[in-house]
Amino acid sequence: MNFATIASARPSVHGQLKLAHLFEMPEREFEARVRKLERQELFRRLVDLGVVATRPYASARFAARRAAGRELRDGSHGLSEALDGNSDLVALIARIGQEHFEEFFLGEAPFSDEERAGSCGLSLGETRRLRELVDRLYIQAEFKNPSAQAAPARTFSAVAGIELDDGKPVLAFFSRDIWKGRYRVDEAKRAAAIEALGHRQAVKAERLLSELEFLERRKSTLYRVLETLIEAQADFLRSGDAGRRRPLTQRSVAERLDILPSVLNRLILNKSLRLPWGLEAPLKVFVPSAKIMARERLHDLAVASPALSDEGLRVEMRRVHGLSLSRRSITQYRRELGLETSGLRAPARPACAAGGVA
Repeated sequence: MNFATIASARPSVHGQLKLAHLFEMPEREFEARVRKLERQELFRRLVDLGVVATRPYASARFAARRAAGRELRDGSHGLSEALDGNSDLVALIARIGQEHFEEFFLGEAPFSDEERAGSCGLSLGETRRLRELVDRLYIQAEFKNPSAQAAPARTFSAVAGIELDDGKPVLAFFSRDIWKGRYRVDEAKRAAAIEALGHRQAVKAERLLSELEFLERRKSTLYRVLETLIEAQADFLRSGDAGRRRPLTQRSVAERLDILPSVLNRLILNKSLRLPWGLEAPLKVFVPSAKIMARERLHDLAVASPALSDEGLRVEMRRVHGLSLSRRSITQYRRELGLETSGLRAPARPACAAGGVA
């Protein structure tokens, strides 16, 4: 049985609830679930009998991740800086290398800024700027839920990194246990094995195979979503320019993959990817609406030319980006972005401008 071929089959109500839970499950929790199942003696027996096999993904690769001490926080504060692959802060990360960045800025060890500077070859000022960026983007994992009364901080679960292979974005997964391959079941051997097992073991075997099916649905669906999103946003990932993302809707992506929009939403709700320049971003930034993209472009024009009136911005949006917006829309977007009228605009780009969230 190829579990991927039945991914669109409609499960029972209980099955739908179980899938919904798996789709939203963070990678660490899902990894623990996979390990627990594969450690079962019955699973190993089914593998030895040839009932279950794991076939590698054709293009899967893996990457190390040493950022166990921190997780990407929810919210847009600082996100525009993470999406700018050409910033001077990203240049600092490239200079010290991903391994040092994760060890000294994202890891669990409590380094001082002086220790970071000495180990990474940075000035104290550079170190503080990089650490402040990390503090805006990430949260200490152990402080997510400091008390039972406090609501847990919302964070994103890192699935993979994106690497450039001759200019082509490819996935490099962080968990080998999850992404080492797809589960496959030989139906003929399955029937023979079930018949040979005693009743109690046969029932357990069927339950285990059913659990494998649900795990495979989660894996195969997420894999397809990730490949689709990085292919659609390849220009952004190559250039590091957030403005070169393609406007996408969750509905259009779901239709392309022949899945329900609710399934896609659950999968990307709390997942993140490490961008080619070393910082993480939520999957939701890969599906920016046309409105979000228009607001970002308006912001850049307004900051670059602060003397332009709303009418002038409307003309420039059409000339530069080919976007026909009404003056009312220009005024509305400017207010949403917190920009003053012409001549009074703040020079700093607000984090929400590139956050990918309406």
